Amino acid sequence: MIDRPAIPEPIREGRAIAVGRHIPAAQANRVGAALVAGGVSAMELTLNEPQAEALRAIETLAAAAAGLGALVGAGTVLSVDAARSAVDAGARFIVCPHTDTEIVAWCAGRAVPCFPGALSPTEILAAWSAGASAVKLFPAAAVGPGYLAQIAGPFPDIPMVPTGGVSAETAGDWIAAGAVAVGMGSWLIGDGDPTGVTERARLVRRSIDQAA
Repeated sequence: MIDRPAIPEPIREGRAIAVGRHIPAAQANRVGAALVAGGVSAMELTLNEPQAEALRAIETLAAAAAGLGALVGAGTVLSVDAARSAVDAGARFIVCPHTDTEIVAWCAGRAVPCFPGALSPTEILAAWSAGASAVKLFPAAAVGPGYLAQIAGPFPDIPMVPTGGVSAETAGDWIAAGAVAVGMGSWLIGDGDPTGVTERARLVRRSIDQAA
């Protein structure tokens, strides 16, 4: 039996993960605080190049996470080495755009929740069987909420996190279709202006709460 790490409570209860791409370390706390103010407390910082700067952003936000009421994870994790570096920097969950069973198993062995990316039924089952805490349905906009509802037929016990092209207008539809949470990137974060981030986070919160 797989010892599968639980989905962190801020994701399970909040049902949203903000995806921050190319967030400078100096801006990470400001964006994190703006998200929390709008009702989104889980934030994934992606390990795009330069990876060193991304790791600094994770470390900066992780250090302030308790005070902000935030949960910090790492996204676009493409290798076990990258997962290790992210966890060492303070990431409390790992997100991948693909399914790499070695990454999933490494995370499971260290009680770190991992959300590998998958789209087809074969990929989704492989990700779950490897020990994923939930499966990131990616790219979600390519298939739509109806696809998730169909997937729930053969896989009713696999928690899914649609990511890619999700906005406040569609977040509620995904939750209604059975998503445990949604991942939202460029639409939510925008240019990183705190006022705009908070306003959009509130729209997301309203959409999810109305659908839940």
